[in-house]
Amino acid sequence: MNSSTPRAEGEVQLKTGPDLARLEEADAPIRSLMPEPGRVGRLERAVSTTPNGPLRGLVVGVKDIFHVDGLPTTAGSTLPVEELAGPEAAAVSLLRSAGAVVLGKTVSTEFALSEPGPTRNPRNLVHTPGGSSSGSAAAVAAGHCPLALGSQTIGSVIRPAAFCGVVGYKPSYGRISTAGMIPLAESFDTVGLLASNVSWVERAAVVLCAWWRRGAVNCPPVLGIPDGPYLEQASKEALHVLDGLGATRVRLFEDIETLNAAHLRLLKFEMARHHARWFPRFADCYRPRTTGAIRDGLAVGDADAAQIRADRANVRARIHEAMDASGVDVWVCPAAAGPAPEGRESTGDPSMQLPWTHAGLPVVTLPWGTAANGLPLGLQVVARFMDDERLLAWAAQLEGSAPAV
Repeated sequence: MNSSTPRAEGEVQLKTGPDLARLEEADAPIRSLMPEPGRVGRLERAVSTTPNGPLRGLVVGVKDIFHVDGLPTTAGSTLPVEELAGPEAAAVSLLRSAGAVVLGKTVSTEFALSEPGPTRNPRNLVHTPGGSSSGSAAAVAAGHCPLALGSQTIGSVIRPAAFCGVVGYKPSYGRISTAGMIPLAESFDTVGLLASNVSWVERAAVVLCAWWRRGAVNCPPVLGIPDGPYLEQASKEALHVLDGLGATRVRLFEDIETLNAAHLRLLKFEMARHHARWFPRFADCYRPRTTGAIRDGLAVGDADAAQIRADRANVRARIHEAMDASGVDVWVCPAAAGPAPEGRESTGDPSMQLPWTHAGLPVVTLPWGTAANGLPLGLQVVARFMDDERLLAWAAQLEGSAPAV
């Protein structure tokens, strides 16, 4: 980018040449970015054609399940890339039209499920970064980019954001188009954002979210803690993020085990149907946990899947009713069951994120102090369906009082 060109307030200067070489060197132990031999030339061309817009010069990582013109999509798998090819994702095109520049593809778990990729947690390289948006969370945490695209079908934005100590945002289901993204389970797939702060999330959300309504929130929210079996899934250490918040405890998710099981059944059912075009021909290319999920999904009946789909609205209604009865504006709870586990064989426990994804509610996680081992903890903040604008405003208020990470 020409240094004489005026830049918008908050614009991130994209650097190429030696600076980019240092980025590649810095990422070598983290492996958040997919290899791209022609990255320097592509970025230089992108900089020269960047349009004016609200995100002009913003450097964005893109999870490798989103199609990006000029870059291959592998979805963290070894399937032939020509099988997975498709038109550029709507979210990517919107970011580019607003002036953002794609830094590169970020590593995903295999087909955004549970088989980990090579990415390590920048906060401690022997710990998982979470998943499935592993590379997006790690790239932001490492300072490679201030914003990255991810996706969530159970907890794949919120958990890696919490593990890596960055902000994560899963919007209300359907508010960001999933066109051009390789599906996992269409009933739950949600395009999300990982960022260095809430401000970047909000700036991108204005561009990406349908029906965005601008407006300020002057009063702090009434906080509620979803007490009961759901909360008991978190470790005592994770529960410390709730200390001092002054939140009202409300019983919720008494049937959490049933809800967890139903979510996974429908996810596997839909995944198996989507992979019917590839799995019979490329079964040997799939890793064991992905193969197991597809085979499990084939055993789920159409009637069972239809009932689970229909019940999502009931789950959402029960959450809203609990908010109405208690006067709660937003729920607060641990973003994950604990800090990032040691080892990279697993991406961690998704139980703390699952019910909110099942109900399609908007969620933000904020870095919220550290565990005894020095790794980040996250505070998950959840609002009503389609209340994303107020959620982000309230998250910005809470961010100002967050304990250091």
